[in-house]
Amino acid sequence: MTPDARREVLEGRGAPDGEAGGVHGGDRSARSVSPPAREVADREAAAREVAAEAEPAEELDEAGLRPRTLAEFVGQRQLTEHLQIVIEAARRRRQPVDHLLFAGPPGLGKTSLSGIVAAEMGVGLRITAGPVLVRAGDLAALLTDLQEGDVLFIDEIHRLNRAVEEILYPAMEDFKLDILIGKGPTARSIRLDLPRFTLVGATTRTGLVTGPLRDRFGFVGRLDLYDVDELRSIVERSAGILGVPIDAEGALRIAERSRGTPRIANRLLRRVRDFVEVRAEGAITGASAVTGLELFGVDTLGLDKVDRAILDVLCRRFAGRAVGLTTLAQCIGEEPSTVEDAYEPYLLQQGLLQRTVRGRMAAPRAWAHLGITPVDPGLF
Repeated sequence: MTPDARREVLEGRGAPDGEAGGVHGGDRSARSVSPPAREVADREAAAREVAAEAEPAEELDEAGLRPRTLAEFVGQRQLTEHLQIVIEAARRRRQPVDHLLFAGPPGLGKTSLSGIVAAEMGVGLRITAGPVLVRAGDLAALLTDLQEGDVLFIDEIHRLNRAVEEILYPAMEDFKLDILIGKGPTARSIRLDLPRFTLVGATTRTGLVTGPLRDRFGFVGRLDLYDVDELRSIVERSAGILGVPIDAEGALRIAERSRGTPRIANRLLRRVRDFVEVRAEGAITGASAVTGLELFGVDTLGLDKVDRAILDVLCRRFAGRAVGLTTLAQCIGEEPSTVEDAYEPYLLQQGLLQRTVRGRMAAPRAWAHLGITPVDPGLF
């Protein structure tokens, strides 16, 4: 069946319940369609000064800062070495790269790596997200529009609709697409041939990716948080692209408060750039970086106003006693889901917070960070 004929079948000749209407998304679902409204925690996390979730406008800014080759990619040495071998082997065989799954916290470079895979192979890149693909027809439109060897990147792949996920199985294994034509007794199924492509999935929650889908990826890579030296290199590179004068100490101060995340490092760099352009001489030094970051409420550990409010409630208001999640959220004026998903993970990683069966408690490091003498909760 020719590409035009396949497209005609999908565009409305009998696909049930408007399934084929997914073809309307061909290009739009890949780039310009915004994901539906997310959970309260995700929306509020995106508004934070040091949140790793990127807003749509920031995605455009970050596109110019992303590395385009593996040689430019900083950090994740073991992962990039493995990826280099996989790509080089596929190049020598003149075949598409095997399907890849990248897992890890947001802002570590999963989208950048998908672009690097496409650039290294010299093929096209199509980008979409799990929540966008609501119907099977949405995915069918994307798959039938791919060219030989193209890379299809699905962000938040763990949020795929189950019906859409079922379509992916034969597409990933056999490069076939099963389409149901008509309804009732007259319905029939046809199988379309797809060009050989590479599916790159990204997830922040590996446990939510179903077993059958995870097993169909030929390579699964885990991205870890970056160390300070790696983040300093990223800040210096981004500053060069943005045309911002910066010295080594200034880059180091920004890297130290970036929570191990390149996206946050680039975000703080832009805020410090704004500060030095308005209230300094336009160049980022160690002193101006510290002053600018403190002005925007980012302290030496990368904590923002809400992070410190959580620790303050635990240490001062409740004097080190265990506090329930709902009570803690009400004290700082946030939703419980926001506290649990957006704030707690980093506080736990830094050893500032403890989760017990009785509730949340401040760790010894939290008292030291706030400059408060620890109090024995048994006295109250």
